[in-house]
Amino acid sequence: MRAAPQVLYPAWTTSEIERWFAAPGTALMTPDLNTPYFFETHFDGQRHPHHGRFLRLEPIRLVEMTWQTAAGTQGVETVLTIELIPAGSGTQLRLSHAGFADDEARAGHEEAWPIALECLDNAFGSDI
Repeated sequence: MRAAPQVLYPAWTTSEIERWFAAPGTALMTPDLNTPYFFETHFDGQRHPHHGRFLRLEPIRLVEMTWQTAAGTQGVETVLTIELIPAGSGTQLRLSHAGFADDEARAGHEEAWPIALECLDNAFGSDI
């Protein structure tokens, strides 16, 4: 990622998620442990609610959260971990997503995350 960890951390933990992932005006996020969050994505004229809670927060270094959607995770509460490692003026971002109900749900996210991360880099890469 072109942006520094201090720019990317709030992109995952606050309403800044609306700049790259969530539909505008839908994010309810406060970066506190065990605090629920909610946002929607809109795709092909449909609303896709996402919700969960923050499990681990290490400001500017790590975000671990549950991640649940009706279609994407089939209602199963999965665990998303984002590690932010300084790399020059940017960030090496490591993302892991575990706990899927089946291989189809896992494969769908494996395909979607690179696209989402490209959106993240495009939205915040100029904030360096």
